[in-house]
Amino acid sequence: MRERVLFLTGRLACPRLEKVLAQVADADLQTAVEDVGVKVAALMTAGLIKRRLAPPVEADRVVVPGLFRGDIDALTVHYNVPFQRGPDDLKDVPDFLGHPGGPPDLSRYDVRIFAEIVEAPTLSVDAIVARAADYRDDGADVIDLGCLPDTPFPHLEDAVGALASAGHAVSVDSADPDELRRGARAGANYLLSLTEDSLALAEEGDATPILIPARPGEVASLLRAMDRMDAMGRPYIADPILDPIHFGFARSVERYAELRRRRPDAEILMGTGNLTELTDADSTGVTAALMGLVSELHITNVLVVQVSAHCRRAVREHDAARRMMYRAREDGGLPSGVDAALLCLRAKKPFVNAPDEIAEMAAAISDPNFRIEVAEDGVHVYNRDGHHVADDPYSLFSRLAVEGDAGHAFYLGYELARAEVAWRLGKRYVQDRPLDWGAAVDRAADDLAAFQAAGVTKRRPGGGEKP
Repeated sequence: MRERVLFLTGRLACPRLEKVLAQVADADLQTAVEDVGVKVAALMTAGLIKRRLAPPVEADRVVVPGLFRGDIDALTVHYNVPFQRGPDDLKDVPDFLGHPGGPPDLSRYDVRIFAEIVEAPTLSVDAIVARAADYRDDGADVIDLGCLPDTPFPHLEDAVGALASAGHAVSVDSADPDELRRGARAGANYLLSLTEDSLALAEEGDATPILIPARPGEVASLLRAMDRMDAMGRPYIADPILDPIHFGFARSVERYAELRRRRPDAEILMGTGNLTELTDADSTGVTAALMGLVSELHITNVLVVQVSAHCRRAVREHDAARRMMYRAREDGGLPSGVDAALLCLRAKKPFVNAPDEIAEMAAAISDPNFRIEVAEDGVHVYNRDGHHVADDPYSLFSRLAVEGDAGHAFYLGYELARAEVAWRLGKRYVQDRPLDWGAAVDRAADDLAAFQAAGVTKRRPGGGEKP
């Protein structure tokens, strides 16, 4: 049976949307367009939809514009049909429809994230618990208490207990056998890191040990430690250790591949910090590549640190990467077109419309409201009184006639600066929306709401209603 998808839109976008949908029609998809009677699609509200769209709705799902700010869940309940936001731009509709039933399911993954608090001995118990809560919100599954050489950790037991009480799985990471022993006795779930020479610690409690080579770069001692754990019938996780670039990185990758070949069913951990922290490159790309390796080798645990300023979203980035890689692997495809969370600096399709298409739309505008778009040739701003293009927003000010309206000038300056950033980096720009920095930042609230609260308008002076 063909899936029936109903698109709700406004008068201006309706012809363009119908044209786009005509290009993607196929035997498995039946689309329809409903003009709900507003001029600009993004201005429709949930209340307006309820007034203009009479139930029952003959569709399997209803798609509203990406800029729609109404209550999607309430509409779903009201019509008993799933409602969802579509893409911000009509030209993205074919990609949007390329995922039957909506965007890819990113709820599943098979990699456990250990998030290390590297300076745990120097923090209070309350501070450790607060940090752990942040890490969990970002996707961490296990909170790792990193112990420091020659630094007392008198509250180790209290920290393990407090984390457990807060519902966290806990690991203790130390080169000091006494700290590992204390952590195990306090109820830690995992111990990092044991070698064949310290395996006796594994017998003193129920904590699962993470095993490492007794000597750097050696696989044989790690295999012997794994054999001993197998003989005891005890679970463990093996970590051949990922080394930094120019200090054995390539060989360490080989070790992971060798271990997987020799032990196809073993549970393995990879610590990614030696790459993310010790490489001056954006951590999102480094993380994506490493998590691709993790996915190929079916490594089910990663140890993540976020100490350096450029790695301050490392846990969240690993969470996004594990979901994307799992989805791509399950679909038997590339990790491309699955999720854009790790595309932070650039977009795959930054410029939606060509300059001549923008000029055509500008020529059809009959109101004084400014529209701002970005194309390959620079930043475009237009309304009924003119269409201007520049690669430097400063050169536009004298052409927009907003000298007498401080609020309006502020709004345009803000938006044009954001548009320039998007143009120079090759990012997608949508007027009145934050630039999408993906997993690199916390998602900001809708900027338009902020403008309205401040009494700022994008309309030309005397050109219509104010907020």
